[in-house]
Amino acid sequence: MLTSFKVIAESGVQFGTSGARGLVEQFSSEVCAAFTHSFINVMKRSFKFTQLAIAIDNRPSSYAMAMACAKACEQSGVEPVYYGVIPTPALAYKAMQDKMPSIMVTGSHIPFDRNGLKFYRPDGEISKADELSILSEKAEFNAISSLPGVQPNESASLAYVKRYTSLFNASMLASKKIGIYEHSSAGRDLYKKLFTALGAEVVTLGRSDEFVPIDTEAVSEEDQQKALDWSKVHNFDMIFSTDGDGDRPLIADEKGNWLRGDVLGAICAHALNLEAVAVPISCNTLIESSDYFKSVTRTKIGSPYVIAEFAKLEAIFASVGGFEANGGFMLGSDIEVGERTLRALPTRDAVLPALMLLKQALEDDISTVVNRLPKRYTASGRIQDFDSDRSSHLMKEIEKDPSALLQSMGVGKLTVTDKSTVDGLRLTLSNGEVFHLRPSGNAPELRCYVEASSESKARNNVAICLDVISAF
Repeated sequence: MLTSFKVIAESGVQFGTSGARGLVEQFSSEVCAAFTHSFINVMKRSFKFTQLAIAIDNRPSSYAMAMACAKACEQSGVEPVYYGVIPTPALAYKAMQDKMPSIMVTGSHIPFDRNGLKFYRPDGEISKADELSILSEKAEFNAISSLPGVQPNESASLAYVKRYTSLFNASMLASKKIGIYEHSSAGRDLYKKLFTALGAEVVTLGRSDEFVPIDTEAVSEEDQQKALDWSKVHNFDMIFSTDGDGDRPLIADEKGNWLRGDVLGAICAHALNLEAVAVPISCNTLIESSDYFKSVTRTKIGSPYVIAEFAKLEAIFASVGGFEANGGFMLGSDIEVGERTLRALPTRDAVLPALMLLKQALEDDISTVVNRLPKRYTASGRIQDFDSDRSSHLMKEIEKDPSALLQSMGVGKLTVTDKSTVDGLRLTLSNGEVFHLRPSGNAPELRCYVEASSESKARNNVAICLDVISAF
């Protein structure tokens, strides 16, 4: 007999900013089963359910992990409902409507040799408190001797498409030509159906049989060039893509320029007429300076922290939501869009911000809509294979004396006017520029976010900062 607490503790798998993440080799059948048993036990304390929903991304390791979770469900007397390869928000939405918990097997954007598990309560994402409960739960279970084979149920993907096609007129996008960069996204088989159902002309691009770890906050030079080339050839109004599990959008304007996720989130929240938003500390300050919202709350980085603010905001404001610098949009309350009701979906979603951007750009180009925002630009980058101990030491040294970093970057004449340690280290300089260093919660890497008054300056500052940090 195995105990979930011991199996998980010995696995080395840890919760990051969103879900439990680790190397594929760490996610044995027993480890997946241990997480599932603990999760079921924790959920049973607050909810009554007889089924648990499971879905996966396109990573080769994801199916076997899902079947181990399904086997653990069977051991617990809970029926597993397997939805196959679908976007994370499609799983969360369907499970919430059916009032059952769910597990998404995905590593999102992290490297190929890693994977993960995301957990959802019947009412949305688990909280940080739920994570601690899962880790400390001592559920007993038998070793996994064989894995079931379960056929996917298509109802979750159909419900997700209907969520949006039923919200708008079927000809809303009749004048738009949209490119869909499919790569290995979990939603690649439904996005064309969705946009076509709203009248758009759709061209699919870049489908891959191998898993592609797309990071919407650090778009590769190769993908930047692809978008520019595709736009010239096809004359698109928009290029739409997502990360691996379809909860973070990657959207390019009519010129093939990828948009920043927090810019996209601000446009979406404004188009939805939200009164209050919660965003992570790393997001662009144009959110406040736009004067679009009655309230803007800043949180630690990670969707659980953003979502945790919704209950407080809903007690004061009629409509609330949130978004992250990666573009994932979270709708915290039911709202009216035209004469139709859009139900809350308090987890990251890639489709809603894309549709609201297109709605705002029905009479204009996307770049015109973006240019209405205050002129504040962000850029980001990362140093991979940067272990957590090194990151922790670096953060402490810079916080103690930022002047050495500023001197090394050639901006020693500037001073630090504001310093935040809400998540990582965020320095605001006397010229208004922002440097934010943060160890990733999902992978051994250090991220750098920069805000400046021009796009070229922001990008240049990121490059300089990362070069200096590499040798710091």
